[in-house]
Amino acid sequence: MNQFEQKKQARIDRYKKYADNATRRSQEHREASDRMASTIPMGQPILVGHHSEKSDRAFRKRIMTLMDKSIEESAKARYWEEKAEAAENNTAIYDDDPEAIQKLIARIQQLEAIQQRMKRVNQVYRQYQKTKNDALLKEFDERIQFKIKNYVPAYSWEKNPYPSYLLQNNNANINRLKKRLEQLQNAQKQESSEQEVHDNIKIIENTEINRIQLIFPDKPSPEIRKILKSHGFRWAPSEGAWQRHLNSAGRFAVDSVLPLLNK
Repeated sequence: MNQFEQKKQARIDRYKKYADNATRRSQEHREASDRMASTIPMGQPILVGHHSEKSDRAFRKRIMTLMDKSIEESAKARYWEEKAEAAENNTAIYDDDPEAIQKLIARIQQLEAIQQRMKRVNQVYRQYQKTKNDALLKEFDERIQFKIKNYVPAYSWEKNPYPSYLLQNNNANINRLKKRLEQLQNAQKQESSEQEVHDNIKIIENTEINRIQLIFPDKPSPEIRKILKSHGFRWAPSEGAWQRHLNSAGRFAVDSVLPLLNK
């Protein structure tokens, strides 16, 4: 597991820990509420005008407060559980993943295989419609065979089991990923660079993690931090830098920020 995957797993584990802690707090509040409620006799009303009225109302209010806290913590637990699940199921390929190029190549190959498969199914479907020869279907599994034999167009303009828009969309994704792959491969060939500008601010093009970074000698003022955030920079404690993706947009953001830092 590379460093990127380790960070991803650490994030998932952190979300799960937050969920477990919220679940524990929810249970503690609920149990405390139940214990307090159990001391009130079943059906016992508040004795209006009795000397115990004020303390009884306060006691019951604490019970309701604990119940509300239990519900609130339960909602937090569900939130963090969903965050953890989303992080686990996230198959997106990020540019700063050291294995991004290999993953992009694998994804492109997968989509190209799907493209060829859809084209072949459509071709065999057209042949089958003419001949009704089951021998044409032997290369496919039972699911595809059933699809070819029983395909009924939902619309008059649909001529094949895999409509043209599916092939067009898949092909567009292939081309998009190929473009990303080319950009990453070109970026990998470049060497990291560093330059120092006014007030000892460093600009680093870090090709290893695909980030353009701004490093300040001291903590920037709230005004400068606001400027950086408004231009897409985020603080990375592990790097000690304000950074964003290393691309033309990132370089433009640096050029836009620097004049503002002089004011």
